[in-house]
Amino acid sequence: MRFSAATAADRLLPEKFSLRLRPLAERVDALLTASNPQAGAQRSSLAAFSVRIVSAAIALIAQIILARWMGGFEYGIYVLVWITAIIIGNLSCLGFHTTIIRYVPEYFERNLLDDVRGILWTGRVFGILASTFVALVGALGVYLLHDRMENYYILPFYLGLISVPMIALGDMLDGTARSRSWVLTALTPTYIVRPLLSLLFMVAAVLAGFAPTAVTALAAAILATYVTTLGQLAVVKGSLAQIIPAGARSLRLREWFAVSVPIFLVEGFFFLLINVDVLMVGHFMDPDHVAVYFATTKILALAHFVYFAVKAGVAQRYSQLLHGGDHERFASFVQDSVKWTFWPTLVLGIVLLLLGEPLLSLFGASFTEGYPLLFVLIIGVIARASVGPTESLLNMSGNQNVCAALYAVALCINVALNILLIPHLGLTGAAIATAAAMAFEASSLSLTVYRRLGIPMFIFAPAAKLFRPKEQS
Repeated sequence: MRFSAATAADRLLPEKFSLRLRPLAERVDALLTASNPQAGAQRSSLAAFSVRIVSAAIALIAQIILARWMGGFEYGIYVLVWITAIIIGNLSCLGFHTTIIRYVPEYFERNLLDDVRGILWTGRVFGILASTFVALVGALGVYLLHDRMENYYILPFYLGLISVPMIALGDMLDGTARSRSWVLTALTPTYIVRPLLSLLFMVAAVLAGFAPTAVTALAAAILATYVTTLGQLAVVKGSLAQIIPAGARSLRLREWFAVSVPIFLVEGFFFLLINVDVLMVGHFMDPDHVAVYFATTKILALAHFVYFAVKAGVAQRYSQLLHGGDHERFASFVQDSVKWTFWPTLVLGIVLLLLGEPLLSLFGASFTEGYPLLFVLIIGVIARASVGPTESLLNMSGNQNVCAALYAVALCINVALNILLIPHLGLTGAAIATAAAMAFEASSLSLTVYRRLGIPMFIFAPAAKLFRPKEQS
């Protein structure tokens, strides 16, 4: 028998209370059982949000333990190297993991199983080969430039590059799972299993007598990454085997990569945009300051993950509704996704401003230096949340070229402001640069959605009366 919140309320609560709760219970039932795209996307976003909550708790605890054990200097080295490895692994996919999300729903809708098999096989093979090549080039770069690097970064960077192929494959598997709305399969390995295993392997290493250094932490992260990604590969392949019979593969490489490259630029610029501030702080300042800044951004991520949760839940629905032809329904769904993003982010942002200082003190007494940065960085987070997952909508509607250009401009603004402000204002300069770039990103993407698709994608904009598709690039 299917669970019903309304029935449970009637049975378990006095009549007075059950009558008051019935509207809410009926909404819960509609969310859990309805088959329309809004309910499906809400379930996906709720699942993604739940994963992010658990992930944020695990990540926060893990980072606090690492910072306490390692101290600010070693922790800062680890942070900078690991972020660099994740960026390289993600960029090595050349956007193909998002191309999978765009095409697989369409292929299933049209029963083109040969194309499904082809694009999924291509994604896995390309991800491994491209990322391995990039990692080898990176290792060569470290070798050639070692005289210009601080000695304490050389070995950690070599270690970080070892994890790049599995990070890239994990992104491909994430895209594959998200293309079928398997949100838990997509997000749980990267956001829960991997950080949890990294922490457990680090604890085991310290108990075995290894010093709690950046090298030890990176070794634990490498092992966790390989175990997690290979496990996810087995799960995804098993799930796909149940819905896709064995057969021929159709390869449309030119078509796929023609779409993939602009998406790569979009996601590459976006990924750099959300991480470049840490990299710039690492360039201008010592590892201790990197540690403080990164800890501050980890606190802020508790609010920012709402955006990523909604994005994970709606991208596949955008593609499905867009190809379904119901323009009014599509426009309404897009505007709903903005609401799901903005209001939870605003609430969490206020809570974090109230609790930020005691949370930062958990990392160590010196980390409270980052508390004032929260008030600057939250402006950018709220600005991005106010327009919802605009980037996903532009990618799914064929406007990835203009989206890439806008992210490139935002990234240039961020880097330029970091170069200008960090030498004079330190960490505050990095925070101002990031918030300003995020505000530009949000406003420019929202304006582009309105001009290209006729949808006012902003939390305080009036509802669109009619979906008016504009000329796409």
